[in-house]
Amino acid sequence: MKNRYQQFSIKLSSWAGSPKAFMMAILTEVIWLLTGPIFHFSNTWLIAITVITDLAVFLMVFSIQNTQNRDSKAVQLKLNELIVANNKARDTFVGLESLTDEELSDIDEEFKKLLSSLEVAPAMHALHKKLAREKELRDNSNNLTSNIHKAEHLVGSLLNPLGTRDTAKK
Repeated sequence: MKNRYQQFSIKLSSWAGSPKAFMMAILTEVIWLLTGPIFHFSNTWLIAITVITDLAVFLMVFSIQNTQNRDSKAVQLKLNELIVANNKARDTFVGLESLTDEELSDIDEEFKKLLSSLEVAPAMHALHKKLAREKELRDNSNNLTSNIHKAEHLVGSLLNPLGTRDTAKK
């Protein structure tokens, strides 16, 4: 029974995240809206969509949570394997997922202090700034090119009021 539920949850979660499921949900909403005038936008009409969506959400929560729990556990096991296999990694980190939020926060602070004391941190900070500047330059260049094409189109359409577009095309 447990194995069937897991297989069902995997398939359902995969389907629920698909474009087909999204389009089906949109189609359901559109059909519901279109039937509003037929049912005179009655309370029953309103309750029908509420019940349908509540039921779908209620069932999906359990299925998606089951899939998420299994995926999370698999990731933890993979990380534990890497920690155990690496001689430099602290094996005390195996099983961190069972700690409280406060304990995890303390470890996070420990790592922040450790990273700030390393020589790598400033270099990485400079690299991140450089990458951000390059991205900004690329974005600005793309916007400029787009604006030039729009301006050429506008000038071409103004110069050719009869609809011929020979000068605007290149």
